[in-house]
Amino acid sequence: MVAWGKGCDDAANAASSRRCQRHRRGREIPPHVATTTMGNAPAKKDTEQEAKEFLARAKEDFLYRWEHPVQNTASSDQFELLKMLGADSFGWVVLVRHGESGGHYAMKILNKQKVVKLKQVEQVLNEKHILQAIDFPFLVKLQFSFRDNSNLYLVMEYVPGGEMFSHLRRVGRFREPHACFYAAQIVLAFQYLHSLDFIHCDLKPENLLIDEQGYLRVTDFSFAKRVRGRTWTLCGTPEYLAPEIILNKGYKAVDWWALGVLTYEMAVGFPPFHDDQAVQIYQKIVSGKVQFPSHVSSDLKDLLRNLLQVDLSKRFANLWNGVSDIKNHKWFATTNWIAIYEKK
Repeated sequence: MVAWGKGCDDAANAASSRRCQRHRRGREIPPHVATTTMGNAPAKKDTEQEAKEFLARAKEDFLYRWEHPVQNTASSDQFELLKMLGADSFGWVVLVRHGESGGHYAMKILNKQKVVKLKQVEQVLNEKHILQAIDFPFLVKLQFSFRDNSNLYLVMEYVPGGEMFSHLRRVGRFREPHACFYAAQIVLAFQYLHSLDFIHCDLKPENLLIDEQGYLRVTDFSFAKRVRGRTWTLCGTPEYLAPEIILNKGYKAVDWWALGVLTYEMAVGFPPFHDDQAVQIYQKIVSGKVQFPSHVSSDLKDLLRNLLQVDLSKRFANLWNGVSDIKNHKWFATTNWIAIYEKK
């Protein structure tokens, strides 16, 4: 058994250094969450009503877990540390094996002193509170949590495929059907989170893990907020910030803007607004001018123009029809939303 909290600093520093090579990366649920299967939805209104009913039940389950958080569900002597997976400014993530079940998990170890020094106590506790309450196929799951005198431990499901960021950089860009497959999962995940009044606030390829079946898990809820109106906190990754955040106007539709940025980056290979300097990135974002390579389909261009819409009164998923404007778009015409949810 490796000594907890010791012998990891060098590996953590090395992992952190590798991450800095890229400057910007500052109960079972029924399938009715899918509001429609494009091109095959004779009972669309009934299906949408079922989706609303599902989300209402899911919210009840969430609220119970949110209001009754479970503390210290394990201890360090129940796990065998196997190897380093990654690190950040106040902790590291390691692969562990659970002694009783033999299962593998990703354990996030947060050093209490560093968390306090960096004034991240509220943020860390908020992330833990969120992770122990949410439950959706495309969101990372918290399996155990505990603490000792030095660290806070968050034990999550191990997603072996790694970050989308690595896969995207290796292949350059995804073909549109591939990008559509991933985007559909984000749509469903955000539909669930938003029904609980959460904004994720930090969607990007580094925060998307790919499982052994090729499906996504949204991770890193350190910037996530539970708000019923608008919030004004400046947070996120420069290339993915929505214009209303930059302009300090208050926001609640920023995740759909970020979906547009991510979808563009998946299909093109780089984000729509990029520059060496953050100020120039912000200027481009506020201008809202997006250029598309010739290989981008007309349907995708139309979807992205409606997601990367500076005018909030025109941005998809922020209108009267909500997320249905995205799910009913032509670019998702061949998407079977129920099959996506069920991973079929």
